[in-house]
Amino acid sequence: MNCLDTAWKLHAPELRAWLRHRLNQPQDAEDVLQDVFIKALRQKSRFCTVLNPRAWLFEVARNTLADRWKSARETIELPDDLAAPVLEGAPVDGLTACLPRVLSELKETDRQAIVLCDLGGMSQVDYAAQVGLNLSAAKSRLQRARQRLRNQMSLACQVTMNNAGQVEDFLPRPPLDTRPPQ
Repeated sequence: MNCLDTAWKLHAPELRAWLRHRLNQPQDAEDVLQDVFIKALRQKSRFCTVLNPRAWLFEVARNTLADRWKSARETIELPDDLAAPVLEGAPVDGLTACLPRVLSELKETDRQAIVLCDLGGMSQVDYAAQVGLNLSAAKSRLQRARQRLRNQMSLACQVTMNNAGQVEDFLPRPPLDTRPPQ
């Protein structure tokens, strides 16, 4: 008896049960099982060098099952004149319209931290050196500034968030007119 016969006799019943559990029809499980056996046969003597025949057989069964499911998916032919859907940007993308107003309403130190680090791309180390703070204090200042920006955005632009914490909607507000009255 060769190694394939031995492996098949040892593992085919377990493999069959595993496949029947995943497929609705017993004959489908038998078809996949037969495909696995054929793939093992095609390996010829190389199958005997496999360190764990059970694992090999189950891996081939999983892959065969996945291929079967992929090819069994229903597809619907779409008409040639079907228009592509218009993709709207995420609501958070429109918040840039509110940003100038909200930044103008923040304290100067908060605005400076956000403009330099978040909008300007300055590292926190460089920001700390520029404003004369140690790194820990600079990180804290930036964190507090971000929180105040978030709170002010919620108020000024009436931002609503979904359960996942993502921007769902907002009311665009123009920047405040800072010119003196005429």
